Amino acid sequence: MGVQGLTSFMEENGNILKDVHIRNSKLIIDGSNLFNLLYFDSGLDQSHGGDYDAFEDQVCKFFKALRDCDIDPFVIVDGGSDYTDKKFETKKKRAQSRINRAKSLSMGLQGRGGILPILIKHVFKQVLISLKVPYAQCICEADQEIASLARSWNCPVLSNDSDFYIFDIQAGFLPISHFHWQKVSMQRGSSIRYIPCKQYTTTSFCRHFNINRQVLPVFAAMLGNDYVKLHNMGVSLRWEEYSSMKGRFARFDGLLNWLTHFHGQKDALDSVLRLISHSNNRQKTGAALQGLSLGIEEYHLPPSCLERFFNDGVGPGPGRLPEPLRVLPDWTLLPLMEGRLPSCMVDVLLLGRMMQGAQVEDPRLPCGNNTSRSIRQVLYGLLLSGRRADHSSQRPPVDEVEEYYREGKSLTSCMVEAVLPSAAEHIQLDTLHQAPRSVQLKVFLDTLGVSLSTMSGVPPHLRLPVAVTCYWLRHAHPPPELPVLQALLLGLVYGELCRQRKSQRGFMEGPVLERLRGLIQRGRRSLDLGVAHAYSQWQCCLKESLHLNQLLCFPLAEPQCAWLYKGTLVHQLVTKLRGGLTPDSLLMGDLGSGQLYRAMLGAILNSHDSHEAAVIPFVSGLQRATPPSLTQPLDNLTASLHILALEEDDDDDGAGRGSKAKPEDDLGWTLVSVRTRHKSKDRFNRSRNPEFSRKQGQIGWE
Repeated sequence: MGVQGLTSFMEENGNILKDVHIRNSKLIIDGSNLFNLLYFDSGLDQSHGGDYDAFEDQVCKFFKALRDCDIDPFVIVDGGSDYTDKKFETKKKRAQSRINRAKSLSMGLQGRGGILPILIKHVFKQVLISLKVPYAQCICEADQEIASLARSWNCPVLSNDSDFYIFDIQAGFLPISHFHWQKVSMQRGSSIRYIPCKQYTTTSFCRHFNINRQVLPVFAAMLGNDYVKLHNMGVSLRWEEYSSMKGRFARFDGLLNWLTHFHGQKDALDSVLRLISHSNNRQKTGAALQGLSLGIEEYHLPPSCLERFFNDGVGPGPGRLPEPLRVLPDWTLLPLMEGRLPSCMVDVLLLGRMMQGAQVEDPRLPCGNNTSRSIRQVLYGLLLSGRRADHSSQRPPVDEVEEYYREGKSLTSCMVEAVLPSAAEHIQLDTLHQAPRSVQLKVFLDTLGVSLSTMSGVPPHLRLPVAVTCYWLRHAHPPPELPVLQALLLGLVYGELCRQRKSQRGFMEGPVLERLRGLIQRGRRSLDLGVAHAYSQWQCCLKESLHLNQLLCFPLAEPQCAWLYKGTLVHQLVTKLRGGLTPDSLLMGDLGSGQLYRAMLGAILNSHDSHEAAVIPFVSGLQRATPPSLTQPLDNLTASLHILALEEDDDDDGAGRGSKAKPEDDLGWTLVSVRTRHKSKDRFNRSRNPEFSRKQGQIGWE
C-alpha cells in the first residue's frame, strides 16, 4: 500500500526518523494496518484457517500496553472501495497476489507476505468493542480520514502505510514497525511509563532534502502510488540522471534533487508534463496528466467526519457525502461507521462488484467462496431491492453483481444474479431496518435453510454458527466427512470453554478443556488440503451469514468470532478422529460440554431430517461404530425430555434413563425442551438415500 519503495528509502535515510517516547497522548491508529501487523508478526497460523483466540490475546496485550502509558487510542479501519474506482486495477493485482500466496501456503511453501484468516476483521472489531476502544469503520477508504482527524486533533498517526510519509500531519507519523509496544519502559525515578518509537514529520523530511512540502504529493505521484503508475502508461523518466547516488535509491534521490527547484505543485507538475511530452505523444501526455492529477489529489485533506462521530456519536449527514455515496440510505450511515453493517455493501451499491478473498484451500477444486454464493445472492437482493422500480411488470428486472474470485490459480469474474426471497418481496432497502423482526428472522433462516425450532436447545449466541453448519453440510463440495463435522463441533465446545474461562471469574478448568488444548498442533504443521478446503468453505459461509445478519439488523445474536474456530486444533482433531479417537472420550468428565455438543449435533440432525432429499451425505466413508453414549438417535427422545448430558455410565442402547436436566447448565445457558417427531426406527429405512439407512447406527449422536 502507498508509495512504492518509499518505506525502504526512509529506512535507508535513518536520520529522518527520530527516536521518541510516546505517553499521555491521543493516538490515531490505522486499524487495517494494525491487525495485519499483530497477526503476521506474532507468527500465528495461516495455513489451517487461523487461530483467532491467539490473535485476540495479541490485540488485548497491545491495547493494555497503550493503557499502561496513558495513551488514548482511536482505531479507524477501511470501509468500501474508493467510490471513484481509481484503484480497481491495483485491487485486482493484489487479489491475484493473494491467490498466489495462498497456493504457496497450500504447498507448504512460505514466501513473502501472508494470508489473513477470513474472519480477522470481525474478530478485531469485536475485541475493540469489548475493550471499549473507540472504533470507526470509514464509508470508503480510511487514509484521508485518518490524516484529516490527526491534523484536526494535532496527534500522531500509527500505521505502516507509506502514504502517511506524504500527508502533512504536524504531530507526525509513527511507523508501526518501529513502535515497540512490547517494550514498555519506565522513566528513571518515577512510575511514568512510555513506549519507545520512531517519529516522522514532513518538516524534518523537507528540511533534510531542501524541498517545499507543497511538492511532496508530486513526489509521491511521480514515484507511483495506488492511483497512478507512469511506467504502466508507457512513460519512463530517468530521475537517476539528477542523482550522484548509485543503486536502488538513485531514482528517489534524483527526483528529490529535481524538485528542489519548485515551490508549488502546479509549477512542478507543469515541468513534469513538459519532460513527458518531449519523448511521448500527446495521448500519453494527456493520460499522464490525468493520472498524476488523481494521484496528487489523494493527499488533499478535506474536513473529517470522524471528529463528530467520536465526539458526538453521529454519522455523516447525507449532505456531507460526495454525490455517488448518496445511494446509501440515511439509516445505514451510522451503523456503517460503527461497524454494525458490512463494508462490502458499499461496493455492491456503488460499483455493482464484490471482490472475494483468497484462502488456503485445494487449488484444484472450485473456490470455497462458491459454497456461500446463494447467501450472497440474498444479500445482493436486499441491497438492490430499492432499484427494482418497475412494479407493473409481472417479472421484476434482474439485478446482477460482478464477483471476482479464484478459479484454479487465477483471478476471474462472473455476473451473479441478486435474489430477493419471497419473505422479503415487500422489503425495500430504505426501510429494511423498520421491517418486522419476524420478517427479518424469516429471511435469514430461509436463506440458510433452517428453522428456529430445530435450534431451540442451542445457546442463543451459538445458533448462528450452528445454522451456518447446517447450510454448509448441504452445499459444500465435496461433502464433508463425519470427522470433519465432529472436529468442528468439538472446536466450538473448546471455544465456548475458553470464552467462559475468560469471562467468568473463578472459572475452573475441567478435563475437556485440558484434553482439547493438548491436541493443538505446535511447530511445523502438515496440511490436509481436503480438510483445509472444507473448513475454508465453512468460514466463507460464516462470514457471509454474519454480513446478512448485520444487514437484517441482527435477528440472531452475533457470536464472538474469536471462539468459533481454531485451525490448529480442528485439523489435528480430524486426524485423531480418523484414527479412532472418539468425541465421547474427549468429552468425558464434563456434563456441560457434552450437553453443548449434543445440542449442536441434534440441531444439525434435525435440520437435515427436514431436508430428506439430501440426507446426511457426510456419513460416507465412516469405518467404525460410534461409542454407545453418543449414538442415541434424536428421534427416540420424547417432547418432554431435555437434551441428555453425556454420562460415562450410559447404557449401550443410549436410552439415558434416570437423567435429570437442570434448568441452567454449567456453561451459563438455559436448556429448553426439544420438540421432536415420534418416528419409528424403520423410517430411516424409507430414506431415499440407502447409504444413510445402512449406516444409521453411526450417525445418531456422533
